[in-house]
Amino acid sequence: MLAVFEKAIGNPPEELGLPSVGLDLEGKKTREEILETFRLLWQDSTLYHLSNRNFMALSHEAENPLHPRSMVVMDDIFCIFIGTLGNICELRRHYGLSRRATEAMVVIEAYKVLRDRAPYPPDQVIKDLEGKFAFILFDAKAGTLFVARDREGSVELKWGMAGDGSLVLSDDPNTIQEACGKSCAPFPPGCFFMNGNGLISFDHPLHKVKAIARADDDGKICGVIFQVDLFTRLPSIPRTGSAANWADITVIEGE
Repeated sequence: MLAVFEKAIGNPPEELGLPSVGLDLEGKKTREEILETFRLLWQDSTLYHLSNRNFMALSHEAENPLHPRSMVVMDDIFCIFIGTLGNICELRRHYGLSRRATEAMVVIEAYKVLRDRAPYPPDQVIKDLEGKFAFILFDAKAGTLFVARDREGSVELKWGMAGDGSLVLSDDPNTIQEACGKSCAPFPPGCFFMNGNGLISFDHPLHKVKAIARADDDGKICGVIFQVDLFTRLPSIPRTGSAANWADITVIEGE
């Protein structure tokens, strides 16, 4: 699985680029180069071209049977889902979906409810997803990117920054390292990311998610991880209202 979004849409945390500072884009590629490499490596993949050379791609090659991959497109909303939801029957009933609705369809419906009605904040919706999963959702009309990973980190998901500042997301470590060089990190378990609101812990939505740099023996930054800072509390997230509250959630970014 691979998804790449230009900087204006992906809005990746600046800390993802720290390991490559001063390296003159060494080992990092542009969106066009990433797509070409992916096509060569995963020739059976399904590819969706989005606006401005952004794209999402899915391959079933080397798929873990315990963490199946799927992709659904509904109403210009694209969703790649990896894994399974243990409470999918309950969620289907909750969102009024048919028995045939897949995990990706459930996520799209949950997002649409948040976008259009927003009776509660997104952290509560993600908490309702029980299982082992990671997903990438993109609303092409609204330009909204929504990414999440279960609290145990059961499904592999990494993110990184390409040479042109684009956000890269993949479940394959080799693919993302090929695209981003050292400028990549595991997507933090128990968190979701929205391009307008930053990185948020759905178990601790009122605490910052901080970037922690790792240094090698020479003192050079060699990697970054993101962790919840339980000692830094943020203002309350609005829990009533409609789309206005959904769009104005307190930003929680790496520091």
